[in-house]
Parts: sequence; structure tokens; C-alpha cells
Amino acid sequence: MKVVLFCGGYGMRMRNGSSDDVPKPMAMVGPRPLIWHVMRYYAHFGHTEFILCLGYGAHHIKDFFLNYEETTSNDFVLRGGRTELLSTDIADWTITFAQTGIESPIGERLRRVRHHLDGDEMFLANYADVLTDAPLPEMIDSFARRDAGASMMVVPPQSSFHCVDLGEDGLVGGITAVSELPLWENGGYFVLRQEVFDHIPENGDLVADGCAQLAKRGRLVAHQHRGFWKPTDTVKERAALDDAYARGDRPWAVWERDGAGANAGVRTA
Repeated sequence: MKVVLFCGGYGMRMRNGSSDDVPKPMAMVGPRPLIWHVMRYYAHFGHTEFILCLGYGAHHIKDFFLNYEETTSNDFVLRGGRTELLSTDIADWTITFAQTGIESPIGERLRRVRHHLDGDEMFLANYADVLTDAPLPEMIDSFARRDAGASMMVVPPQSSFHCVDLGEDGLVGGITAVSELPLWENGGYFVLRQEVFDHIPENGDLVADGCAQLAKRGRLVAHQHRGFWKPTDTVKERAALDDAYARGDRPWAVWERDGAGANAGVRTA
């Protein structure tokens, strides 16, 4: 199944300074950028055809893959001055790099790469900046059995704030942690059918337009996930993931846990 990744936003809250033009999916977690971790997740489950919706800072993403260093994350043998890889990350990946505009909303980016889907009835989509250990095959199989136009992974609220119930005269009737409320947030992992394009207008949004219209028609389903899920909207959140990676605490790296996902075998670089 093809995977559409939205990686063209500014990522203003991730900036280190006014001269920093690195898009958020290129923020580093360990030795690799966020987008690599997301792609490895999909590749682990056999989905290795990627369509990158580029925009701001596109050259950083292009340069990363055009000059990809397999030895950074794979064991190798140096023999007679030549590098023999013992495994590879991206040898079987197909990556389409599509410029979808600097200011384009997510829905418009998706519209602009529709022709790259080759008419596939179902496909996957992701913001390219959220890491999870969600069971992707289960999400896909569940959606495939449903008569719906889109599936959205949803997660419990991540905020550490508390909600306060106010009564008359400002009296507090109760305090509840946001995470304990019966609410769900968009988790950023989508399984979509071509039907979604019927509800995204020009310069529209995937969620506010496409998913909202499908929901009104009873054509949107949700996959609830209570496991690991971490966004990277801020420098602090990205740093926390980087620290976790350094400690070896990386539940999103399902390819490490299951001992699969890489192309085994010796290759000469």
C-alpha cells in the first residue's frame, strides 16, 4: 500500500532561530530524522512505496535521501577499502519526491499527489512527525472490512493540564485531569480510500474538510490507540524523544523489537 507523507510545513515551534530552515520532519531523533523513523515503521509492515509531499525546506529532505549513508544505522564490514553492508534500511524503498507548494494546506498537498497513487483504492497517510507503536496491520484490516471512506487513529488527550468545573459564585465543583476526560485526539495516522478526494475542496484541509464531511455522512471510522504515541510539535518534545532514543527506550522502533524490517544480506556500498 502506498504511503503519503506530509512533510512540507514550516514547523515554527521547532525552530532554533530565524535562520533555521529545516522542516520539522528533518528534526533529529538519534542518528536519523523523524521522517526516517516514520518510514521505517511503515516499511517494517511491508509498505515501502512512499510519496513525500514537499514544501518548505524540501532540499533538506531531498539531500538526506540522495546522499543516504547506510552505515549510520547498519552493521558493515570494511574489506580491502570497500564497504560491505550486513543489512540495509532503504534498498527496497520507492520514494516519490513531489513539490506540493510552500503554503498549501494538508488537503491540497494530498490533492496534488493524487495521480501518484495510480488509482489505488486504499492508501495510507501520515504527518511525518508523530511516532507510535500502533498495530498498523490491525488498523488496515479493520478499515478494509468497513464500508467507510477514511479511518483516523485517535489517542487519549496528551495534555498534563486539569479542567475545572465552575459553579455559581465561582465555586469549584471538581477538578479533572484532561487525560481522564472521555475525549480523543487525532493521532495523525490515516487509512484512506479514494472517496476522501470527493470532500476536499481546492486549498482544503484533510481533517477539517475531508474527514469532517465524511463524519457527517457516517463514513469516517476511528481506531483507538492507548499505546505509545508521541508528537513532536515543540523542541522540548523532540528533545524528549532524542533522550529516550539515547537510553534505548524507543517503543516506536518496532523493527528493532521484532528483529525484522531491514533487508538482510551483504551488499557492497
